[in-house]
Amino acid sequence: MQRIVVLNPKGGSGKTTIATNLASYYARRGSTVALMDYDSQASASRWLSNRPPDWPRVHAITAHRYESRTTRSWQMRVPPKTEQLIVDTPAALPPQQFPEITSNADAILIPVLPSDIDLDAAQSCLNDLRQYAGITAEDGRVGIVANRIRTHTLLYRSLVRRIRDLGIPVVASLRDSQVYLQLFDRGLGLFDIKRARVGQLHQHWTPLLNWLDERARAPGQAIHREAV
Repeated sequence: MQRIVVLNPKGGSGKTTIATNLASYYARRGSTVALMDYDSQASASRWLSNRPPDWPRVHAITAHRYESRTTRSWQMRVPPKTEQLIVDTPAALPPQQFPEITSNADAILIPVLPSDIDLDAAQSCLNDLRQYAGITAEDGRVGIVANRIRTHTLLYRSLVRRIRDLGIPVVASLRDSQVYLQLFDRGLGLFDIKRARVGQLHQHWTPLLNWLDERARAPGQAIHREAV
């Protein structure tokens, strides 16, 4: 099973959008997929509840809710034969919880918006990963997703330069688009929609999907590739 964690304690970075679209991609590909929602706002769970029942299924794990009638281990169980487990994490996640959240992670995605505040937050997140979870850039499991960006702008070029200074690969650059919000409200992801209807948005995900496939094929091996 491939465990993919989407992590950034700063709110509004697009963690749930990335997690739900990855879930839709793997489900559409025919994989058995589970989406684990740690966020008390339950946005990923709401997306799942809105998903049409006749579309490729994504299993729900409501990690943010503690059930008094069941044990925690039973509540957190992953369906048998799950091939991808995608973990959506909350804003303001204490770094002391990083070891639990990232345990056995094959890939850790950190979405970053093009602003100095978001870059500083990403730097802090990377420092906390190293300090609390013992995860560094050298083990190749961490990738930056430049999110809601507009290419060919000074802000974007500045973002790329600063991220490179962090020593972490940029595994995708996702453009800003209202399509994601429109699909989210319907319980759908980008890959549930024909490519012709969403323009070039599909191809923006290709470097990320390739990087994740590499991580699945070579767990525990450092993979460093710039994908911008």
